[in-house]
Amino acid sequence: MIDGLPYRQVGELVPGRIVCVADHASNYVPDGIELGVPAHLMNEHIALDIGVDGVAERLARRHGIAAHLATVSRLVCDFHREEDNPSVVPMSSDGHTIPGNIGADVERRLELYHRPYHAALAEWLDAARPELIVSLHSFTPSLETSDEERPWEVALLYNEHGEAARQAIRLLREEGLTVGENEPYSGKELNATMNRHAEAHGRPYIAVEVRQDQIANKAQQARWAALLADIANRTALALKSL
Repeated sequence: MIDGLPYRQVGELVPGRIVCVADHASNYVPDGIELGVPAHLMNEHIALDIGVDGVAERLARRHGIAAHLATVSRLVCDFHREEDNPSVVPMSSDGHTIPGNIGADVERRLELYHRPYHAALAEWLDAARPELIVSLHSFTPSLETSDEERPWEVALLYNEHGEAARQAIRLLREEGLTVGENEPYSGKELNATMNRHAEAHGRPYIAVEVRQDQIANKAQQARWAALLADIANRTALALKSL
């Protein structure tokens, strides 16, 4: 966290441009919170979206796409959940119990982390008036609790407003990638941040899930940042012709 805030904003915000939002960009646990999980799990997908921070930084610093990034682990408070969702302070994740969250003061976590994150995001987006929002996440090739493979290199999620996602899916497939549509889970079931900040305001967005082994190192992150910047710009251009 920087200055005690559960978010940070990177890059120059230029009204009318593309922006990036990353709800799970950090594995930081603030002082005073004991999650009770083995230390190695804090570097796994249950604690953060692996690789997303590096991609978002590149988008902001190299490609002119300003970013709003979480600075608190999803195990402390999951910003990609509604306040009344039981998983907003998760008691388990992918088969791992989070002992420190059992009986936790959820209201305090919301007050300290969830509400400031979303209030700042709302204000930032109002100022941005973005032509497109890139909501950036990553997913695992498989879950520990399931044998089901996840073959997509990248996937696009959406709920009611899928116009931008469908344009991006087409463009990514033209790049020769294996692209999932509402995979490995559906945006019609889990789309909390974009429901609130994009669909509710008529803002076009693409909710991008990159498989984490595609963005595990700096070279891969640089490649994907360049690719996503290009896809986002081409998607925004395509939307203008609809």
